[in-house]
This record gives sequence, C-alpha cells and structure tokens, in this order.
Amino acid sequence: MKNWRPLARIENTALATALLAMTVLPLAEVVLRRMFGFGIKGASGIEVHLCLIVGMIGGVVAARQNRLLSLSTLGEKVRERAKPVASTIATGTAVAITWLLCLGSLRFVMSEREAGMTLVYDIPVWVVALVLPVGFALIGMYLVGHGSHRIASVAAGCGLIAGFLSAAAPQALVLPGLLLLLTATLLGVPVFVTLGGVALILFWGVDQPIASIAVDHYSLVTDPSLPTIPLFTLAGYTLAESRAPQRLVRVFRALSGNFAGSSVIATVLLGAFFTTFTGASGITILALGGLLMPVLLADGYNEKGALGLVTSAGSLGLLFPPCLPLILYAIIARVPLQQMFLGGILPGLVMMVATACWGFRHRSTPAVEAPPFRWNEAGSALWESKWELLLPVVALASMFTGIATPVESAALTALYALVIEVFVYGDLGIRRDLPRVMTECGLLVGGVLLILGVALGFTNYLVDVDFTLRAVDWISATIRSPWVFLLVLNIWLLVVGCLMDIYSAIVIQVPLLVPIAMRFNIDPIHLGIIFLANLEVGYLTPPVGLNLFMSSFRFRRPLPEVTRATLPVAIVLFAAVLLITYFPWLTTALPSRFSR
Repeated sequence: MKNWRPLARIENTALATALLAMTVLPLAEVVLRRMFGFGIKGASGIEVHLCLIVGMIGGVVAARQNRLLSLSTLGEKVRERAKPVASTIATGTAVAITWLLCLGSLRFVMSEREAGMTLVYDIPVWVVALVLPVGFALIGMYLVGHGSHRIASVAAGCGLIAGFLSAAAPQALVLPGLLLLLTATLLGVPVFVTLGGVALILFWGVDQPIASIAVDHYSLVTDPSLPTIPLFTLAGYTLAESRAPQRLVRVFRALSGNFAGSSVIATVLLGAFFTTFTGASGITILALGGLLMPVLLADGYNEKGALGLVTSAGSLGLLFPPCLPLILYAIIARVPLQQMFLGGILPGLVMMVATACWGFRHRSTPAVEAPPFRWNEAGSALWESKWELLLPVVALASMFTGIATPVESAALTALYALVIEVFVYGDLGIRRDLPRVMTECGLLVGGVLLILGVALGFTNYLVDVDFTLRAVDWISATIRSPWVFLLVLNIWLLVVGCLMDIYSAIVIQVPLLVPIAMRFNIDPIHLGIIFLANLEVGYLTPPVGLNLFMSSFRFRRPLPEVTRATLPVAIVLFAAVLLITYFPWLTTALPSRFSR
C-alpha cells in the first residue's frame, strides 16, 4: 500500500544495516584480536542482539509483503458468499494472537527494565528487547492491512483479546480456543500465529503468564550460535541474485561432456551446492530451475521427468554444511556444530546418489547430440567460476581449522560472497542491488525466526507439563527394540514432514525425540541426520512441501502435476533415508574419525 512506503523504507534500511553490521562485527573482532591482542568489548552479546533485531524486522518486512508462511491455502477457495466471514475469522484471530504476543513481549521488556541488566557500553537490555513488542505490533497492523474486511477483523480481534484477558475460567475455554485456532489455520493464517496461538491458549489454561513466550523467543533468538543462520543465508542469497547460477551451470556442463545423462549430474550437483547455502528455502529452484529445465529436456527427458528431478534437487544440500537446518538442530539438541556438520556429509552423498540413479533410469528419449568434451571450454568455465567454487572451501576451512568460530566463519563466508559478486564479477551494484539482496535475506530469516521463537514457547509448555517424560516412559515400555523404534521414528517423521515446515518441526519435535532416542542408545548426531533426511523428503510431499509450491510457481504448473512428477523421486529418497537409518556408521564415521 502507498501509505506504507515511508515506513517500508525505514524498515528495509534498518534491516540491511543490522545484517551488514552482523557481517562486519565478527570479522573486525578477529582482526583486532589477532593483530592487536584485544577485541571489541561485548562483541558476542552485540552480535546475538543484532540477530534478534534482524529476525524481528525481517518478520515485519515479511508481514508487510504478505509473505509469511502458512500451513493452508483453503481460505482462497472459500465460496464467495462465505469469504467475508472466513476473512474476519482468519484475520481477527491472527490479529488477536499477534497483539497478545505483543502484550506478552511488552511485559517481558518491563521486567527486564526492572532488572536493570545492561548489554554493553551501559546500553540497557530492555531497550534492545523493545524490538519484540514493536515488531509484533507492526506485524498485527500489516495483517489487518492485508485483510479484506478490516473493521470487522479488528473488532473480532479486540473481542477475542478482551475475552482472553477477562475470562473467569480459562480452563473451560481451552478447547473452544484451540478449535477456533484450527479453523483459522485452515483458512490460511501464518504459521507463527498457529504455533504462538497454541502456546498462548495452553499457557492461559494453566494460568501461566503469557510473557513466558516472549522469554522463550528472546532466549532462542539470542543463542550464541544462531547468528550463523542469517550470515550463511546472506551468502546463499548473494550467489542466487548474481550470475553465479549461469556460470556454475556452464562449469558442470563443460566437465560432464556429452555422455548420456550428464544433465542429471549437473542438476544434482548444482542443486546440492545452492541448497547448502540457501537453507533449502526453495531459492535453489527459483535460481536454477529456468537454467536446468532446458538442459534436461535437451538431454532426452520428458517434461514430467525433468520437473520431478529439478524439484527434488532443490532440497539435496540439506545435510551438507553449513545448511541452516543442520545449525538449528545442533542448537536445539545441544550437540557440537562441527560434529553435526561432519555427520551429514556421507548421508548427504547417499541422497545425491539416489536422486542421480533415479535420473539416469528415467531418461525417456535419445538426447539431442551435445558438443563433445573440450579442454578449452572446461578450463575457461572453471577459470571464470573459480571464486564461486572456492566458497565452500572458505566456509569449511575457516571453521574446521580453528581459524574462526562458527559465527566468524559464517561472517567471512557472507563477506566473501558479497566481495566477489560486487567487486570481482560486478554482477551486483552496491546501491542498486545490495540493499535489495539484504532485505530479501532478512525477510526469509525473519519469517523463520518468528516461527522458531513462538514454537519454543509451545515446546516448553510440553516440558512444563511433563509430556516429554511421560512420552519417553510410554515408548520405552511399548517398544523394546531400537530397530523397531527407528522404523516407527521414520514413519512418524514422514508424517511430520507432510504437515509441518522444517523449522517448526525442529523446534517442536527435537526436544521430544532426543530423550527418547537416548533410551535406545541412539547417537544424537545420528538421530539428527535421520530427522533432517526425513524432512528433506518432506520438502517433496504435500500438503506443506515447500519445493512443490516453489516449483509450481516457477514453472507455472498446477500443484497436483508437480506432486505427481516428484512423488517417484520422493519414494527413492525415502529408501535412501532407511539406508541411512540402519547403517549408522554413515553418520558416525566422520565425527568419530575427527573425535570431539
């Protein structure tokens, strides 16, 4: 909307500035520490609070652009007569929950003010934490703005808030509240509204303060390892927005020559490369889909096979470092990040080989004859892309050699990507493109962190009511064999992947599954790779498989058509998941070799 433009400029500028500061600060700390023997006072505290700011402002920008992730799109299919009622229910519920989260955050800020804690240079913590209530207030405003019946939605939201705060017997209203939230979820409210609403209603029912959700949100987003997520995402976005996809496609095509199925290798390798840095967010499909689809068609694939292969390749890098879900699992499960990175390498290769094998077997017609392998072309392509091909080396070498911490390594990777695309290749302009790239990156990170923050409140409710302990005892008494448990686990995670986005699944499911797996002596790193490999398949399964939506959008194909094209690859990948599950050495070999 036009009247949002001045505010939009402020939000975009603040988001890009905070993300740039996150990139520069760790590197300045490294330089000062190594050259002069001292660092920046409170650098780690500043970095995590910058992550809080990026996450919250990114969520606001996502709300403003109406790009918050939802679990359902049924609201768009409601009959014309019912649309006013459906819109009022959905928007009113979303506004009520968002503003209640704002109220809970404000109470948290007030308690921080009373505590008198300071961050650094005598800056009070509560001043920085104000970004939480301000952010939720703005998100609520944008949700109203996107609704089609604003006055009715605001009235409904205010009525729900008044009922929530004044109910004499909240326990009796928990079930009706959850049913209303379920209805709103089916009508398309954002995921953070669903998870935050469940947490609010359940805490309300046991007379717990709603400020505890803000406490959980704050504690998660200010975790010392979390800044790696926006920084590695920035590196991936920078590549995706430049001409790197074209250069890398040229490299793999030049190296593979004209043998049958060479396009499969290019698709699998490039999909894994980009997803590793973009966090399996679907950007791989948007960046590479238009380049790889003609290559596959020319190599003898029909449209259905090519569509299935490109869609599936968009999640293949999920198990390779430094992909975001690996980092998030390590944070939630409290396992060493480097060990988690090592554990994903061999299983990631298994998933790639499985996809490539499917691709080789489903080439339908003879390919148009391709040029033969030429040393000159291969050398030229490699030389042109040399700086981009070094990106994984920069990321992993700086981390595993001990030169930098994970956060410093992520900052170095992000800065390296920015420098080569802006100054070496000149694909991105400092004023023309950099603010846009940083805003897009912050938008994705904000949408994810918004979900994670409120989801942790729901998880902690389950802990408070001893649900985890009871689940551990029940499963231990019911299932005796670890092999049977692993089979049940895979089936359960496949269902979770069908119904939940990967970030919500990690925050909600991992705290429940880790203690159960420990009863069966399953290594938490092995559990994590099983978990993420299943959710990699979940990217390809309806109703919330993100790659299906991205592919449908990118290639302008109906969602059922994309689903049918992708389902055979998903079945092959699930077979690979079972292989990873029952051969644990695939996961544990490298972490054991480079022992903790």
